[in-house]
Amino acid sequence: MLHLRITAPATLTDDILGALEHDDAVTGLAVFRGVALKPPGDVVTAQVAREAANDIVDRLRALKVHREGSIEIEQVGTWMSRSGFDAEVRTPGSSADSVVWAEVTQRSYDETELNWTFLSFLTLATVIASIAIITDSQILTVGAMVLGPEFGPIAALGVALVRRRFVLLQLAIRTLVSGFVIAIAATIVLALLGRALGWITLDDVIGPRPGTAFIYTPDKWSFIVAVVAGAAGVLSMTSAKSVGLAGVFISVTTVPAAGNIALGVAFGAGSTIWGSVAQLFLNVAGMALAGWVTLAVQQSVWSRISVRRSRRLTAQRRML
Repeated sequence: MLHLRITAPATLTDDILGALEHDDAVTGLAVFRGVALKPPGDVVTAQVAREAANDIVDRLRALKVHREGSIEIEQVGTWMSRSGFDAEVRTPGSSADSVVWAEVTQRSYDETELNWTFLSFLTLATVIASIAIITDSQILTVGAMVLGPEFGPIAALGVALVRRRFVLLQLAIRTLVSGFVIAIAATIVLALLGRALGWITLDDVIGPRPGTAFIYTPDKWSFIVAVVAGAAGVLSMTSAKSVGLAGVFISVTTVPAAGNIALGVAFGAGSTIWGSVAQLFLNVAGMALAGWVTLAVQQSVWSRISVRRSRRLTAQRRML
């Protein structure tokens, strides 16, 4: 179940109640008149079956509620309600499979913001990846993969294309490009410093590295893994059961490739640079493509469920 809280001018309250009151997916409907101060108006609360959230949000947006007031959607962790259970039973679909597009879009905007935190995590992950390459440490490579925050903007590329949010698309591309450029540049500076101090040699960069050679030798499996991981990551991000993102981070070779690019630039190792660039591009492209396709399929499936909901709302039902 989702908890819905709406703040709106009093002139919209009756329309809001009309949009919610006769929907079988809504329960626990309550109105508090005159309690909102900024903006002044009323507060309406309700519990909504997750499967119906998109239809209800669309109705509220059609009433311009989001322009005159606010619409808040919260996940209810634990709930005990016979009427809530009945509402879920009456609503087509599965709560675990349902995609709340307002939630997904908001999360995409949040994780695509180019801020100090994103740049710090990406830079630190790239530095750790470069150390992993120098020491040929698979453990450090995995640590760098998990630390990297790049999946958020990559997933946002798919959300932007499916939902036609072209501002989000621009933000995601800017964040990815700027983030990796800054992270690689910072790592190059540190690599040059390590080279000057004699801590890193050319053999550390181009010598045999059986544990981390996959970073700069992309092949068909690199793209296949990126596609599978991208699909899994988007499903984890959109589902009520959000598990598996750590596995996605461990599977894809984006941050390690960035770290190897920095070392290659610092030591002028061209083959290492271009192999890592290809690895980075294959992984980002594969995840972005898989995310777009997965979201497009989810949107198509859910549009059919919405049609089923609208038909069922006009049909007579016996009491459960």
